[in-house]
Amino acid sequence: MYEILATEDLTPVTRLFEVHAPEVARKARAGQFVIVRVHEKGDRIPLTIADYDRERGTITLVVQAVGKTTMQMNTLERGARLVTFAGPLGNPAEMEPYGTALCVGGGSSIAAIYPLARALKEAGNRVLAIIGARSEGLIFWEARIRAVSDELIVCTDDGSYGRGGLVTLPLQELLEAGPPINHAFVVGPAIMMKACATTTRPFGVPTTVSLNAIMIDGTGMCGGCRVEVNGQMRFACVDGPKFDGHQVNWELLLSRQRRYLAEEKRAVERWHKERIA
Repeated sequence: MYEILATEDLTPVTRLFEVHAPEVARKARAGQFVIVRVHEKGDRIPLTIADYDRERGTITLVVQAVGKTTMQMNTLERGARLVTFAGPLGNPAEMEPYGTALCVGGGSSIAAIYPLARALKEAGNRVLAIIGARSEGLIFWEARIRAVSDELIVCTDDGSYGRGGLVTLPLQELLEAGPPINHAFVVGPAIMMKACATTTRPFGVPTTVSLNAIMIDGTGMCGGCRVEVNGQMRFACVDGPKFDGHQVNWELLLSRQRRYLAEEKRAVERWHKERIA
């Protein structure tokens, strides 16, 4: 059992969990994830490692309530225990002294770029960051990301805070204005990562994305996280989750992500009914 040591509501739908998992924390690196089960009969869900503390033996997760299991997890409080907490999984992001590196995070994945930006800064890079969400109430960790960035741009789709519009707008401006960006890291909804990769492609900027494919076991055995990269079938859990965004078959990924929408909707409805009963 893995005890939740602290919780914090970051937005109305996003919750932070600090989990005691010393063996995971000892090996965790930026860009990796864990697979969690809330209870014995619960689904296995992949969650990106948002932070880690090796001395305290803790892993920080940021969870947005979008499906039955994430909704269920976001009801947990300090002192609750998770049944399983497997990780760290996936390949860590490659941190090099690129020169100028850019991190772009959207929605709940704002949390995922924090360890990336920090590691890039520690590697000696000039770090630019763009974070975006639908509205002001969904923005979080602004101060935390600003502390590890040389420049931070905040965007909201509805213009309620920071720059109005999508993250691709300031991304395009940075690419056009210079100085050159040597590497970009993008984490967020697949449609956002696709748009960012499309934006960086004409400028020849290597763009690493983190693919949020459907995962079950996290070991490559189930095949649920199959993605096509550079014409080859890869498994996001063991070959990734980081891939070259210019080589991803985005249409196939988006199609696979929609495959279980009906089942997910029924699961949420059933969970709500069970809570009321």
